[in-house]
Amino acid sequence: MSSQQRIPTDGGHPLSHSPFAALSSEGLPPAPEASAAEVAACAIPVVKKKSRGRVDIIRQKAGRGGKTVTVVTGFVGIGLPEKEQLAKAMQKSCGTGGTVKEGRIEIQGDQREVVARILAEANFKPVFAGG
Repeated sequence: MSSQQRIPTDGGHPLSHSPFAALSSEGLPPAPEASAAEVAACAIPVVKKKSRGRVDIIRQKAGRGGKTVTVVTGFVGIGLPEKEQLAKAMQKSCGTGGTVKEGRIEIQGDQREVVARILAEANFKPVFAGG
């Protein structure tokens, strides 16, 4: 039988060769020094997100056959596609069904806390109204 070669595991001879090992920075010009104004201009500005307005969160049971529904009303300045996108996020997060009717978002069950969290993440100011 032929003898098998073993790969050393003591950190001795590396298995591969680095093509950049022989490079040096000798002969290259020095890097330009940046002024404080340039550094500030390159920094990513922190943008404070503006509130998109108040929305009311209502828990309704009357007229729904005894079923509880969470209704979000009072949207100003957003269209139907964005309401449908918010409703889809709420349904997914709550694990329930829902719909957009007459400019309102309706989510099945008492899901006020989860809905408020999603609206706050979307920069709305959720307010719990009567119901």
